[in-house]
Amino acid sequence: MKTSIKRRLVGNFMLIIIITVLILEVFLVNAIKQYYYKSMEEILSNQIMFSSDFYSRYFSSTSLEDIIIDDVDVFWRQTTAQVQILDLNGKILMDSIGVSHTSNIVTTNDVVKAIEGEKGIWVGDVEYDTSSVMAVSYPLIMEGKNIGVLRFISSLRETNRIIRKIAKILLLVGIIVVSISGIVSLFLANTIIKPLKEVTGVAEKMADGQLKIRSSKRFDDEIGKLSDTLNYMAEELIKKEQLKNDFISSISHELRTPLTSIKGWAITLQTEELGENQLLIDGLDIIEKESDRLTNMVEELLDFSRFVSGRITLDKEKINIVDIVDRISKQLKPRAEEMDITLEVFNSLDLPVIIGDKNRIKQVLINLLDNSFKFTPAGGKVTLATDKIQDSVLIEVEDNGCGISKEDLPYIMERFYKGKNSKSNSGLGLSICDEIIKLHGGSMEIKSKLNEGTRIIVSLPIEEGAEE
Repeated sequence: MKTSIKRRLVGNFMLIIIITVLILEVFLVNAIKQYYYKSMEEILSNQIMFSSDFYSRYFSSTSLEDIIIDDVDVFWRQTTAQVQILDLNGKILMDSIGVSHTSNIVTTNDVVKAIEGEKGIWVGDVEYDTSSVMAVSYPLIMEGKNIGVLRFISSLRETNRIIRKIAKILLLVGIIVVSISGIVSLFLANTIIKPLKEVTGVAEKMADGQLKIRSSKRFDDEIGKLSDTLNYMAEELIKKEQLKNDFISSISHELRTPLTSIKGWAITLQTEELGENQLLIDGLDIIEKESDRLTNMVEELLDFSRFVSGRITLDKEKINIVDIVDRISKQLKPRAEEMDITLEVFNSLDLPVIIGDKNRIKQVLINLLDNSFKFTPAGGKVTLATDKIQDSVLIEVEDNGCGISKEDLPYIMERFYKGKNSKSNSGLGLSICDEIIKLHGGSMEIKSKLNEGTRIIVSLPIEEGAEE
């Protein structure tokens, strides 16, 4: 599956944003949890230290067992938490909520620390509550000696509920941040993708031969540099194209004179008495025919030079396609018969007149039929037909010759393109035909299958006011 740069950019942006938001969410939730737990720890610590200090100051002469029996409320007077009193073995002597424990011995680390004379903190689960609890234990001192442990226990149910509520709010904020970031990512991606698409579009047009188009530079960055490079490349290609066209035009003009002389002398020598020298007769005949072939190629090069330089003009008038087709068929039928090829002509009866250059249309038809004859074997058939479809006149040339391969077909109308067939010439004929049809506002389409034949469809527009 094709993945666009925009999708990858937005995906990468969103991945970074989501990971960042998740890390911040986890950090903030943990920080809030630690804050609330620390606040509860400080409250319980202050309360238990006050109660322990109160016992040491006013009840230090009273034994722990006696104080539990007579004045136990002194320990939970300063707190709403669950109060436990344990001896130095961790055995629960008193529990303010009267919970019966499976084991009367408490071995959690807070109790162990308190037995050792230090304050202990423990967070965990108890068997008599579904929520976790926080326990703070502190030693009870009498005459400088540790005689027991005072333990305050508070449920974390309400604290955890508040933490979960804040976590949900943070999660909602995170989702909003990710959504806004996604929209911003799309906008940021577009600032990269849009110039890239424009540069790509310009490059595609340049590849199609539109070298006068230019890429506009938006930013002085890598894409801007690419635009400058494309524009520079187009300028250089235009210069090279102009140099090539000037060379073709110049060499074509230079070749016409010697070719005319060669052909003229070949004809002149053929009129002389050559006796029985058959080799000389054949040689002069070959020189004449090859001169004709070279002259045709030179004419094609001149036509091509005129088209690409924009010096070609159409002598437009009202023309009847049927008349042109009939004349061309009569002109080329003898050649078809000589090559043992059947030329069939089908004209539609209601074809309207069109506006165009008669000679250029003839040039197109002669070129197309000449190609069909060239690539159709003896005994083959070439069909020339005309028709009208909507606002266009169609001219179709079809043969059952060798056809064009799939590899060659997309490029067959390109300038100087020669297919794999050995009968291919300069590669300008179809290109010139296409240029002529385009100058008439029409189109030319080639359909072909290898070893089955070729069909060329020429479409010429019917202009308003042309019909009589």
